[in-house]
Amino acid sequence: MARRRYLVAYDIRQPRRLRRVCTIMETYGDRLQYSVFICDLSAAELGRLEHEARAAMDLTEDSILRIDLGPTNASAEVRFLGRHRPLPGTRPQIV
Repeated sequence: MARRRYLVAYDIRQPRRLRRVCTIMETYGDRLQYSVFICDLSAAELGRLEHEARAAMDLTEDSILRIDLGPTNASAEVRFLGRHRPLPGTRPQIV
């Protein structure tokens, strides 16, 4: 099953929904910054993440941005200015 790397950022307006979306994101990815995550996901995992997030948010007030960075085995250029944040490796991980 091919996995792809995504950058996901959210803007959730209400604290309770924010906590729910944050918990969902922590399940699927690694936090880079306060509301920015990097996620290595299969198509099925991406579908579940989007389904869970949609159920937790108010679609008229909140937003989630997803950027496809390509396959996890391809080298995407990621550049940090300032403090470097570790990115997940491309090897299989036991969760």
